[in-house]
Amino acid sequence: MTKSNLKPLLILPVVALLGACQVPVVLTEGKSLTNTPGMTELELSQAESLKAVSEVLDAKAETIPTLNAVGYAVVSSQPGRSEAQKRLMAIRAARMAAMRDLAEQIHGLKVDSSTTVIDLMVQNDTFRGIVTGTIRGARTVRINPTGADTYEIVLEIDREMIAYLMDSARQVI
Repeated sequence: MTKSNLKPLLILPVVALLGACQVPVVLTEGKSLTNTPGMTELELSQAESLKAVSEVLDAKAETIPTLNAVGYAVVSSQPGRSEAQKRLMAIRAARMAAMRDLAEQIHGLKVDSSTTVIDLMVQNDTFRGIVTGTIRGARTVRINPTGADTYEIVLEIDREMIAYLMDSARQVI
């Protein structure tokens, strides 16, 4: 073999070695990225987040469940001058409780907590949950009086509405 014929043969192993140094991030369904060598925790976290967003945006309407939420409110504890006003306020409060439940299912719950320890004894332990989000397309399934003094409201967001909202999100991204 001549020198000109050996050059391509020497370049091929060098390219293969350099290519092996790179760690590709392949986002495949159901495959965990935790076993990928050479990635830092931050890179793994970012890759997992990207994978989760990708899975949500690539989901089909058949795989998306209908979301249901239930809210309750007591009539006697509502403000109002008459019993009818209190009943309407209870229905409104139950609807808002159901909306909050839907927002938690869609957007998640942020939990803040604080613990104070003095002399190895817990002095104060507080926590709170915060739900923030926009709910669109929720439909009232039923409004029921449960007992003499309580109302129950069931809301739902069906597959078609979720698919529409996801299509809108895909267009923005």
